[in-house]
Amino acid sequence: MPRYKLILEYDGGPFMGWQWQDHGPSVQGSLQRAAGKLNGAPVEVMGAGRTDSGVHALGQVAHLDLDKDLRPDTVRDAINQHLRPDPIAVLDCVVVDTDFHARFSATRRHYIYRIIDRRPPLTLDRGKIWRVPVKLDAEAMHAAAQCLTGKHDFSTFRDVRCQAKTPVKTLDRISVRRVADEVELTCSALSYLHRQVRSITGSLVEIGRGKWTETDLVQALKARDRAACGPVAPSDGLYLERVEY
Repeated sequence: MPRYKLILEYDGGPFMGWQWQDHGPSVQGSLQRAAGKLNGAPVEVMGAGRTDSGVHALGQVAHLDLDKDLRPDTVRDAINQHLRPDPIAVLDCVVVDTDFHARFSATRRHYIYRIIDRRPPLTLDRGKIWRVPVKLDAEAMHAAAQCLTGKHDFSTFRDVRCQAKTPVKTLDRISVRRVADEVELTCSALSYLHRQVRSITGSLVEIGRGKWTETDLVQALKARDRAACGPVAPSDGLYLERVEY
């Protein structure tokens, strides 16, 4: 029974998140249905990260086992065919050892959060980026964000429904920069708390707007209290960029 590693791209807008659920569409559910049609029997698809409702992916990773020994390009093309019209694409497919696990073998996950600071409403990028109607100071956001790197108790930036065993996480890197008309936040870590990136992004935007200072962010982190978090950024602008192994 061969194991295949998939690199996935998807628009999270129509889905209730990655994880399969019985009360709405999910990315995992769509993939399992598509792979099951190829396999001729049910298939379990395991992902590297459980993206939330509305969150997108540029390089999500998943693995699956098939009863058939097929060429990777055949698996890629067949699953893509069966996925239509869902906005999910298998970008690449390779055969991996059976001890490879999309989630547990990962060593780092990289996320991007896209913000556009303009007053006019969005048209082409609606649902793909967070529109903030005032100009943001990206340099101030980047400088303040550096206090979040390293190992911390991130309780302030943890959703109340988070099921992680501990609020302590290590944020390897966080960066904020202006890219043309956008402000782009990138972060890297082995794992994250539920809505951690969106919570951090919302607080950093408060700095970009001039409503918070770097000291306010440090105090929020030290508070270890969800009530100290700034507004949580919407899911629209968040992308799972890639996963390292």
